[in-house]
Amino acid sequence: MLVIPAIDIKDNRCVRLRQGDMSAETIYADDVPAVARQWQQAGATLIHVVDLNGAVDGEPRNLPQISAIIHTVTVNVQVGGGIRSIETVRRYLGAGVARVVLGTAALTDRAFLEKACLEFPRQVLLGLDAWDGKVAVKGWTTVSETKATDLVTELAGQALGAVIYTDIARDGMLGGPNMAALREVVELSPFPVIASGGISRVEDLLAVQALGPQVEGAIVGKALYDGNLDFRNAVATLSKG
Repeated sequence: MLVIPAIDIKDNRCVRLRQGDMSAETIYADDVPAVARQWQQAGATLIHVVDLNGAVDGEPRNLPQISAIIHTVTVNVQVGGGIRSIETVRRYLGAGVARVVLGTAALTDRAFLEKACLEFPRQVLLGLDAWDGKVAVKGWTTVSETKATDLVTELAGQALGAVIYTDIARDGMLGGPNMAALREVVELSPFPVIASGGISRVEDLLAVQALGPQVEGAIVGKALYDGNLDFRNAVATLSKG
């Protein structure tokens, strides 16, 4: 199971939010590409990047920083946040991004999602962000009436590469992942699952890993930046099973 460092970009800086609140940020670095280089040097094979401004505004807002990341590291980079058109998908993948993450569009524009999956099979991921079990969209500023598990079931026929499940209430809180909700998604999903939100200890990673081989990885943010979790130690521990 992969340990996937997260780089969240807001106003051209690497930040972390609490429960997705754009006003509750902690700034960790002004040099975003240097952060990506740090994770590659630590042994990361995949980096998860989110354009936070883009997620709220509905279009990419930190393209220069994301482009710089792609040109700085040689490992795979997946990007989400504000990807609402096929042109944006083509732009990212054409620029060297390995995979793109669709969240809002997966719920509000099914035709776009289907076109993206058809044109780029397995390079499109579903960003399944949930608050109390329901899908949140537009940078987590709006919660729909759609259950996260229902959306996974509805998209079973699409050529998605994976599902990233984030429990928003746990995100940035260092309180551990929502294992019950995550287990339900793993059991329902026909796609690989990536866990996100609340992971703060090696024990959390081991619990996620124990859900089975369908779990591709776990995205970790605040715990890495605050030093609560050591990346190399986490990878070494998971490799032992």
